[in-house]
Amino acid sequence: MTEQPQKEETLFIFKELEANPNTTQRDLSSRLNISLGKTNYLLRELILRGFIKAKTFTGNPGKLRKIHYLLTEKGLEEKFRLLKHFLRIKEVEYNKLKQEWECSLNGKNGGA
Repeated sequence: MTEQPQKEETLFIFKELEANPNTTQRDLSSRLNISLGKTNYLLRELILRGFIKAKTFTGNPGKLRKIHYLLTEKGLEEKFRLLKHFLRIKEVEYNKLKQEWECSLNGKNGGA
């Protein structure tokens, strides 16, 4: 495992796979707006890390293999860890904007 997959992309993949385990790499790629190769790389990394499992559910020879992606318990834990991470970031952004807003309101009221 060379580099850690992007946190936002990883969280998006977790959400998509949880909602639709039958989604294709092409669908994920399109929704994430990243290349199919990068999508494949991210899924392989998540599988190697034990966050998701990939199961083939088409056994007919000569047909395209259909893959069903499942979040593991470790994957669910990682999803919640990432959600907490992004919520903390959004809380900091919110508090900063709120402070800037209050300062701008106080500046207008103080000058009048």
